[in-house]
Amino acid sequence: MNAQDHGAPRHHDVIIIGGGQAGLSMSWNLKQASIDHLVLEKHRVGHAWRSERWDTFCLVTPNWQCTLPGYPYQGDDPYGFMKKEEIVAYLDGFVASFDPPVREGVTVTKLWRDGQLWRIAASDGEYSAGQVVVAVGGYHIPVVPRAAERLPADIVQIHSSQYLNPQSLPAGEVLVVGTGQSGCQIAEDLHLAGRRVHLGVGDAPRVARTYRGKDVVEWLDKMKYYDLPVERHPLGTGVREKTNHYVTGRDGGRDIDLRKFALEGMQLYGRFDALEGDVAQFGPGLQRFLDDADAVSESIKDSIDKFIAANGIDAPAEARYVPVWQPSPQADAGASLDLRASNISAVVWCIGFRTDFSWISEPIFDGRGYPGHERGVTAAAGLYFLGLPWQYTWGSGRFSGIARDAQHLFEHICTLRRRAGETGLSRAA
Repeated sequence: MNAQDHGAPRHHDVIIIGGGQAGLSMSWNLKQASIDHLVLEKHRVGHAWRSERWDTFCLVTPNWQCTLPGYPYQGDDPYGFMKKEEIVAYLDGFVASFDPPVREGVTVTKLWRDGQLWRIAASDGEYSAGQVVVAVGGYHIPVVPRAAERLPADIVQIHSSQYLNPQSLPAGEVLVVGTGQSGCQIAEDLHLAGRRVHLGVGDAPRVARTYRGKDVVEWLDKMKYYDLPVERHPLGTGVREKTNHYVTGRDGGRDIDLRKFALEGMQLYGRFDALEGDVAQFGPGLQRFLDDADAVSESIKDSIDKFIAANGIDAPAEARYVPVWQPSPQADAGASLDLRASNISAVVWCIGFRTDFSWISEPIFDGRGYPGHERGVTAAAGLYFLGLPWQYTWGSGRFSGIARDAQHLFEHICTLRRRAGETGLSRAA
């Protein structure tokens, strides 16, 4: 239902803001309990998967980890990796399985407390609710450096969320900035299509796809890594600021080895630093970035080796990774790229997103605008967050862990409803 209604606030026991896998998982729990609720979605359910992923995008986690509540993966390729259209079909199947109450095309502009209730201002009027779940994830505003303003007007520049395929970019060479999952996979997509790629490398870690006979994800699952709560992680909540390890599920899954790409002709640079006229400047440290990424991958293998030994598991031995390419001392010291001389026709910025919760008028945020919470439960009674990166575990916000987080918040919602009923607040509302 998307009818415009600008009259009195429409009330629901619970309102969920966001119609991705997080908001839908919360809705599934509420609907099983016949709790009155509504999901408000700015675009269309599953918008990011449909419209902010490139054509060859696929999951980096195996299909067996797709375990939305009441709707686990049931296909015939559990160890494969869903492609973009399969992800959308999986999410659409989940929606069809329980028919959540969703209003699409509704933009929420403000959330505030009004006595015992929460009030929501939206593009189709106002709402009120006893409890609110903010399920919009943590990736809101694409990050593009101010230096981008100085790029020549005839050079196309886009954010990773806008990239579709190599054919969508003009003919010529391409500069990709950033080596998180998106940057590495987009650079690979262009590289495999025969495009000349220049890649600004950062400090993102990498991980091997397989090791000693299994996908590394399967080993980490057996080691209970995905059950590790954030407070017990060696980095604590600081892990929320870390870039995801790069790897790919493309063509059945494989490592992403930037050194191998360099051998094949991809030009690697250090971190993008500045733009002076038509010349892009990159800082020093390329060697360190590559070495550190490899070291993280090898340390994960070390932990797998220890697990295998401690549990007497029969697993084949495997030789360790040997770097296949090293940058020259000149490149490692910093480099420049003349965009004109190199025929650069496009730049793809792959340096992530920043959060924007400025529309929430409740003093629960830290100095960086991150919501204070414990497993999604805030200090403001009846206000919750769901789907944040490392909200509770590595799987928070992902298909693998969102069901557990949603169940936890569902229990809090039910507890607060009981207490409100005992005091008569729900009847007053």
